[in-house]
Amino acid sequence: MNNRQQELLRIILMNEEVALHIKDLAEQLDCAEKTVRNDLDRLEEFLHDYPNAKLTRRPGFGISLEINEDERRQILISLFSSQPKTNEERLFEMAFQLLTNKKSITLQFFADRYFMPKAAIKKDIETIIEWLQRFDLVLVSKQRLGHVIEGSERQKRNALARLSELTPSSSQEKNYVLQLFLPYEISAVKKALVDMRDKFSLAFTDEALESLQIHALIMLKRIRQRSPVSIQPSEREMAAKRKEYHYANWFFEQFEPIFQVIIPEEERVYFTWHLISSKRTEEEAGQVYQYDDETASVVRTLIDRLSKLIVVDFATDSTLTNGLAVHLHSVINRMKYGFPITNPLLSNIKKMYPFMFNMVILTLEEIQQTYQFDIPEDEAAYLVLHFQASIERMESKKALRKKALIVCHLGMGMSYPLEAKIEQQYQDIEVHACIGKAEVNEYVRLHRPDFIISTVPLEKIKVEHIVISPLFGQEDQRKLSQFVEKLKRQKHDFQGPYIFSKYLTEELVFMKVEREHRYEVVEMMATSLFQKGFVNKEFIHSAVNRERISATAIGGGIAIPHGNPALVERSAIAAAILKDPIDWGNEKVSLVFLLAISKDNQGDNRGIIGKMASLSESPIVVNMLTTVRDESEFLRILEGN
Repeated sequence: MNNRQQELLRIILMNEEVALHIKDLAEQLDCAEKTVRNDLDRLEEFLHDYPNAKLTRRPGFGISLEINEDERRQILISLFSSQPKTNEERLFEMAFQLLTNKKSITLQFFADRYFMPKAAIKKDIETIIEWLQRFDLVLVSKQRLGHVIEGSERQKRNALARLSELTPSSSQEKNYVLQLFLPYEISAVKKALVDMRDKFSLAFTDEALESLQIHALIMLKRIRQRSPVSIQPSEREMAAKRKEYHYANWFFEQFEPIFQVIIPEEERVYFTWHLISSKRTEEEAGQVYQYDDETASVVRTLIDRLSKLIVVDFATDSTLTNGLAVHLHSVINRMKYGFPITNPLLSNIKKMYPFMFNMVILTLEEIQQTYQFDIPEDEAAYLVLHFQASIERMESKKALRKKALIVCHLGMGMSYPLEAKIEQQYQDIEVHACIGKAEVNEYVRLHRPDFIISTVPLEKIKVEHIVISPLFGQEDQRKLSQFVEKLKRQKHDFQGPYIFSKYLTEELVFMKVEREHRYEVVEMMATSLFQKGFVNKEFIHSAVNRERISATAIGGGIAIPHGNPALVERSAIAAAILKDPIDWGNEKVSLVFLLAISKDNQGDNRGIIGKMASLSESPIVVNMLTTVRDESEFLRILEGN
């Protein structure tokens, strides 16, 4: 068989629960329908060697293969041995098989299928076991039978929808889940969703539309596999009252004839939940406020608490209010129905906006007690962007836009599109000119720009500058955002170089601390502050609990744990130099600052965290601080930098 015929056989073998059509196979194989028919003739000849295999071709019904598991396994082994998978592809397919198979699967089955030693397969299984813990799923090993995943159907579907998160190296631009379905299934589901969106004027984000597509495809597969979700009668009654239930029924009217399936009532309710929880654009802000009192109440509380904590009047920003209404409406429902998400920007947001991130987390702790639902750090990070954008909008009204100079080596044809992109995405940047490299010194001398954006390296230029690609891709946008944020921190360094001496003394510096876990470090430092009269005893629990919610590492080997400001008697900062770096979330940390800043001193908080964020970008200084001989030297280096 040639490569195309082998791929055709693989498709048929991997889709045992559904009849396939010539037209769809031709589309997937990128060939003519006549070619597929000829290839099927060749497959029938090949299958003569397998007495229990029968290829059925019925006009109007489709193509299917009847075959026992032993022979299916033999054929797959021969196919995969000639077309080996990458480590990533193998891992995704193994997890998919385990999540969609009711029967136990042995290591030997995977070893034969992927032509790999059992030791390598066992290592893959360990990776999958660790990943499954996020969804409260357990991979059970049964002696002589193999491995099977135990957990609810809802948990399994959540895991299936997030298969792309199985490995950290997965491309954000490529959704591996979609590759596990047939092209006609993918395109048919997407068309039905787009038609539903247009018919009912729904303002889904592109991300939400793809998520709904994936959940619908998974639902289709699980219905075929007779693995239904469990829905309580009370949940069914509540869903039936929602307008999204009407949208779901319309969607399934398009869905059922295409795939020749009947959608059970439980699945209709389950998909309704997904519609309710999907991200919307800000076009629906007014609608959210009209029919969702809970969301409106949470928005008002969040804005009020953060306004008092940061001493910024967020209530005056209608853009913030509208954005939060739409976003929190989805967040609250995702928490209610058990559809958690992962934020790929979480780590970067924590490092770029440590002050705002910590303030949002503190506020969400209070909201959790009031409204009885928990918003995880992945969701909190998105809220940070809303509030950070609000502050930047307010500051841009108070201050002049920054004057930027663009230096481009490719002429006006490239510099003007670059200028347009930058001014469109950065409202506080005003591009004053686009020039070539040879003109830089003279322009700087005459016009004094605040900073330079260049497409080529610049030598002997005293003005702050950054080098980016003239195409201004996503990586360049990230670099420019960090560059601008760093300039802002330098500008707003209003506390001066001696802010630490106001709150940090030698008695609060702990040298060569030995602890195994970050919770123990935080507890030790908070206990010391309590014993010295700086905080209430409840602050100890508050600081440790805050750390449990979200690791406070900000990069550069630094962590900044903190507790509730209401539990602080006298503001203080404690510092701990760890004898050996320890795990702090996803990072290694060797230097810890415990912040106990009271409500009366919250005006200093932003500057303190800003100083520490700058410190995290100075590895030489951090190394000096972690290798000092005594407390006085530590304070001297800290204040000097």
